[in-house]
Amino acid sequence: MQDHVTPPNAEENLQTAAEITPETAGAAAADAAPSLEDQLHAAEQKAAELQDAWLRAKAEAENIRRRAQDDIAKASKFAAEKFATAMLPVKDSLEAALATENATLESLKQGVELTLKQLQSAFQSASVAEVNPMGEKFDPNKHQAISAIEAEGEPNTVITVLQKGYLLNERVIRPALVVVSKAKAA
Repeated sequence: MQDHVTPPNAEENLQTAAEITPETAGAAAADAAPSLEDQLHAAEQKAAELQDAWLRAKAEAENIRRRAQDDIAKASKFAAEKFATAMLPVKDSLEAALATENATLESLKQGVELTLKQLQSAFQSASVAEVNPMGEKFDPNKHQAISAIEAEGEPNTVITVLQKGYLLNERVIRPALVVVSKAKAA
């Protein structure tokens, strides 16, 4: 048989347990955990902090939206500034040609050729490309057919360009006016 031996601290533990009453247990628990009032106060502070952070984020989002709208308005308003600046030398050259007295036909022709080069340079810097579809297949997205004439060769081919077309960044800003061929009647 086993002898029942009580551990040496068992009697002390029993005495300590006997000293704990419901009142002393509640006080010990109150010391260990915050009171409901403290928890409520902490939750209210946290809610106030979160509301403040939300209001600041909302205001910042509104400021970003307003700045973006201003940037879009400015971009739209000044979109042609670069192109207009490139066109000013062309205008100056044309005015100088008109102001020249006793200009010969040859000097006027040279001036017009130089002005045309300035204009082509301005178009190139603004990504404006010329469409001259002579001999190409008719494309209704880039060409506007004025008439169709019976001609040798493949039908729907551009045989005459009445007015060149222009593209701005691969987008048609003016279609080329063309005459296309049609099959000869049998």
